[in-house]
Amino acid sequence: MKIVLTIVALALLAVSPAKGEVLDSLTICLQSGDSCMQQYNTFEALKCYQKAFGLRDTLITRTKLADCYYKRANYRQAAELLKNIPEDSLSHEAFRQLAFSYQKQGDNDSFVYWAQQLVARFPMDGEVVAGLTNGYTKASQPEKAVICGLKYSLKDSTNVLVNRALADAWFVNRSFTAAAMMYEHLLEQGDSTFNTLYSAGMSYSQLDDLERAYKYLQLAFLVSGMQHAGCAYRLGVVCVDTQRYPEGLNYLSLAKELMLPDTTIMKAITLSEGEGYYLTHKYEEAVAAWKEHLLYNPSSVATYYNIANAYAYLLKDEEQGRAYYQQFVEKAAEVDKPTEKLSEMIEKAKEMLRVYDLREKFKARKK
Repeated sequence: MKIVLTIVALALLAVSPAKGEVLDSLTICLQSGDSCMQQYNTFEALKCYQKAFGLRDTLITRTKLADCYYKRANYRQAAELLKNIPEDSLSHEAFRQLAFSYQKQGDNDSFVYWAQQLVARFPMDGEVVAGLTNGYTKASQPEKAVICGLKYSLKDSTNVLVNRALADAWFVNRSFTAAAMMYEHLLEQGDSTFNTLYSAGMSYSQLDDLERAYKYLQLAFLVSGMQHAGCAYRLGVVCVDTQRYPEGLNYLSLAKELMLPDTTIMKAITLSEGEGYYLTHKYEEAVAAWKEHLLYNPSSVATYYNIANAYAYLLKDEEQGRAYYQQFVEKAAEVDKPTEKLSEMIEKAKEMLRVYDLREKFKARKK
């Protein structure tokens, strides 16, 4: 009997790794992962950390795997791993990764929750304070945002990220005087970004300090490369209100031009809309989409033909059908080397025009 038990025990040892072997494998996986991370090779590091986590779920394996996921922008996986670790066991960096994982996924509510816990432990982490301030503003709670930003700025009034967030919170809270003062402070700090200049101009515009509004909106528009439609519009309005009429009209004209949709994109959208409506038997909508397509692509010969056919065969509108067949024939005549398909379309269109002419003559004789 003892011999049998010994044989069974030996067999189990043969198929079951010893505890020391597991620890050795775990150490090797972690060390290999760390080495890969030092070389910024997150692809290989991920395999090592996944294997380590599979061997044993510990604080170290979980946080290292989460860190690797975070650095590979897999924020959902990072958050799933970190949120189940007790808060007092999270390092500062891991806690930040947990909060910012939600922010980067666009989950503002979860970000605000975890950022609150993080700020409670690390109140001077300016980046998180700024993020939380912006999070409150985004959640339509600008009053909380102002309190959050002010609490930090009482100790450190030079943090640009916090000052930006605080200025924006004041602006959303319609505290335009405070917002303008903070934007001025940011400019003194050298933060002459578009958002700071534009928001300063908008704040002064709300305060009816139009000369300062003009100054900052003009600078913001230049920083934007004269490409920001909203800024051009606001600047144009301020110019008109300050009796800079020619300048204001120029800005308003430019704003209108900048607000026009992208021609290339609109060509594709309207063409696809026409096809979609046509294939779902919504012929009036198809014609409307094709007509809009011609606004962006007036040389589209086939579109005239499609509209003409829709009017002629589907909507039974002879007058419109004839008009578009005529336009099609005129546009097709401008094509230097028409394809065989286009030549067939031209012949069919001319045949339809002859039919319309015969109908007109017949009607005239009856009268």
